[in-house]
Amino acid sequence: MTIDEFVMNYEKQLRLGFFLGIFAVMAVWELLAPRRKLTVSKAVRWVNNLGLVFFNSAILRLLFPAAAVGMAVLATERGWGVLNNFELPFWLAVVLSVVVMDFIIYLQHVMVHAVPLLWRLHRVHHADPDYDVTTGARFHTLEIILSMGIKFATIVVLGPPVVAVIIFEVVLNATAMFNHGNVRLPKGLDSVLRWLVVTPDMHRVHHSVEDDEANSNFGFSLPWWDRMFGTYRDQPRGGHEGMTIGIHKYRDAKLVSWLPGMLALPFVGKITGYAINRREWSDTQRKAGE
Repeated sequence: MTIDEFVMNYEKQLRLGFFLGIFAVMAVWELLAPRRKLTVSKAVRWVNNLGLVFFNSAILRLLFPAAAVGMAVLATERGWGVLNNFELPFWLAVVLSVVVMDFIIYLQHVMVHAVPLLWRLHRVHHADPDYDVTTGARFHTLEIILSMGIKFATIVVLGPPVVAVIIFEVVLNATAMFNHGNVRLPKGLDSVLRWLVVTPDMHRVHHSVEDDEANSNFGFSLPWWDRMFGTYRDQPRGGHEGMTIGIHKYRDAKLVSWLPGMLALPFVGKITGYAINRREWSDTQRKAGE
């Protein structure tokens, strides 16, 4: 059995196994060494955040039965994509694929902050009033579908090896749970790790209610893109224990902590400008809410 055949045969089991394993580790870590006190019932948030995850998974399986791995197999069979038309060592093709796909995720993340219509979808992720392992998988269904479309397009253009796609998917899910964890790392360890991977303290800044902080640290797995493109921010002004998580305008628990409200949130309110390059949060902007 080849690597690609193994991946195709056991893709669901591999992804689910890694998801459950990393989730369990982060959940226990959060209980033993929480970084912040939670402000909303953990039971309510977990039931509804995970409910959204299961709902999204069902919709994706219905719309895209083969998922990203299936698209990678098709691209390989048809010879689509840059890497399918160049002779590269297998290991190099895998590494390049994972790095390029991570960069695309970074660009996508910047885009959903920059385009007001897309921000309406993405704000479901940011409206969570607390920050823990379940926040890392809390995305509106329409954003998940959009993300899958972008992933398919990337695979068609890039032509990554099948195994690279499953590695990328596993790493992305694992790092999203890790860097959304309500956990504490020693300061020295965090300062070293954030050169290699996005750490919880690094990404938590991105979930601040303050605009200039929320418009920084867009990376999900690799931290290099923020440093390269000037979107890196070291720490929040108010400190990690003192910062406020969420979005100023959306604090109603029914809207931000319960599943029906999360699904309805993109359709609440008028579409207004969302200046991604806004660097100050004035009193006027604070009252406006976004």
